Amino acid sequence: LQLHHSGRYRCRGWVGAVMPQWMESELVTVTVRRIPLSGVSLSAQPPRGQVALGDRLVLSCAVAAGTGPLSFTWHRGRSGALLGTGPSLELRHVGDNDSGHYHCRVSNGNSVAESVPLNVTVLGECHPRTG
Repeated sequence: LQLHHSGRYRCRGWVGAVMPQWMESELVTVTVRRIPLSGVSLSAQPPRGQVALGDRLVLSCAVAAGTGPLSFTWHRGRSGALLGTGPSLELRHVGDNDSGHYHCRVSNGNSVAESVPLNVTVLGECHPRTG
């Protein structure tokens, strides 16, 4: 079903074998609605969002329930600045300033749901102390 299938419907037809009669049913109203979004979750590669400085990080957003079309946006921290759109976000060469709490927001036009934030940690290189 699609949203545009909402409307009023009835059944019509010839009834009877010997003396058929044209009959029609009462009107029935059909309303198609979107299922609200729920169960938005975030996963990371590498796992747990722990990535080495300069490496690649991919965050993926999934929706357990809800009908679309779905639109995805990506955000970090409390600023709410838009980082990207689509079901995944790729950071090709992570730097120190990429650490923080990331979340995705999903909308289907009727409802909006957000993932639990994932803490991304950028692991720096270790240098032996001299002196």
